[in-house]
Amino acid sequence: MQVILLEKVVNLGNLGDVVKVKDGFARNFLIPNKKARRATQDAIAEFETRRADLEKAAAEKLAAAQALGEKVAGTTVQISQKAGVDGRLFGSVTNFDIAEALRTQGVELEKSQVRLPNGPLKTVGDFPVQVALHTDVVIEVNVSVLGEHA
Repeated sequence: MQVILLEKVVNLGNLGDVVKVKDGFARNFLIPNKKARRATQDAIAEFETRRADLEKAAAEKLAAAQALGEKVAGTTVQISQKAGVDGRLFGSVTNFDIAEALRTQGVELEKSQVRLPNGPLKTVGDFPVQVALHTDVVIEVNVSVLGEHA
């Protein structure tokens, strides 16, 4: 399916690009999240008339994400979990837990923006974690997992 991108999408293209994607990806993700539209002649013509507004909105989002990134980068988040004597957690610290801890510090973000490449944290210690505030703004936050002995 041919779609026209309404914002930058990682590994796909930039604002205004006409790309060919699988039908399911377009119907289930891109179009419902307002990241793309079907690339019909009418849609392309309408996009060209709205291009300046969309570029301005994208630039504002990027500027807001960069400002938030400068404020948050390098901060440390402490999360307490029950742990055994050897330092392994009963359970794990997930991206949801990290997003909630950041939310208590006043940073609004979704759990999908927290990237844990090696999966959930399962031991006590300090871990660097990447947070994607925007497709172009990725910051690093330190997560300190503290163990509570049962």
